[in-house]
Amino acid sequence: MSMTECAKEYHERMFPGYQSDFLRTDPEFIERFDNFAFDEVINQEGVQLDDKTRFLAILATLLGCQGVDEFEKLLPAALNFGVTPVEIKETVYQATAYLGIGRVFPFLKTVNKVLEAQGISLPLEGQATTTTENRREAGTQTQVDIFGEGMRDFWKSGPEESRHINLWLADNCFGDYYTRMGLDYQQREMITFCFLAAQGGCEPQLTSHAAANIRIGNNKQFLIAVISQCLPYIGYPRSLNALSCVSKAAGSLE
Repeated sequence: MSMTECAKEYHERMFPGYQSDFLRTDPEFIERFDNFAFDEVINQEGVQLDDKTRFLAILATLLGCQGVDEFEKLLPAALNFGVTPVEIKETVYQATAYLGIGRVFPFLKTVNKVLEAQGISLPLEGQATTTTENRREAGTQTQVDIFGEGMRDFWKSGPEESRHINLWLADNCFGDYYTRMGLDYQQREMITFCFLAAQGGCEPQLTSHAAANIRIGNNKQFLIAVISQCLPYIGYPRSLNALSCVSKAAGSLE
């Protein structure tokens, strides 16, 4: 085997003292994957991210592509690289709005299992800032903050028979989740971008959220870096689709 020193060092930082059984069963595969993911990708000039941001993006990406086994393995590594339990929980909670509880439920159970195994008491400190009475207004303001003033009355727009969906976007998606503490707007828009890119098939929404990211400071180069760092976890087709959406969004803002 010819594992690079960088790949060995990064793996040790993620999993101190741990040696994967794949080194025995699949040595050639592990050599190529680890050298790529833990050396070539993380060190590619121009698309590097700080470790905490990188792991937050990867966790969101694994939620999006339903990689629950890899998600479970990487949770301790994410904690080692500074992602907090609150940030992990907030990522999983927000995923519900974009993936649905059917796909998020196994991840919530996994997070609870891993955190408790790490000696972290649950529940964590509450992060909600809204009530049932003000969640719609707060959600609308959040939409305006992120997407612009054109979202002010979006909650009551559209055909009458489906107008309730736009209301739910305001009070549930944004009012229940985006208004919570634990992650800021830039982090929340980044993880949403990752949910959408990783699940595929929702390129219109991905383009819209790419534009929102750029609007609030996660510029085009940052989004390319996010895609690049997450590529080993979702593969090339969805990564290339995400790049196309970023280019389209950036062009619409010029």
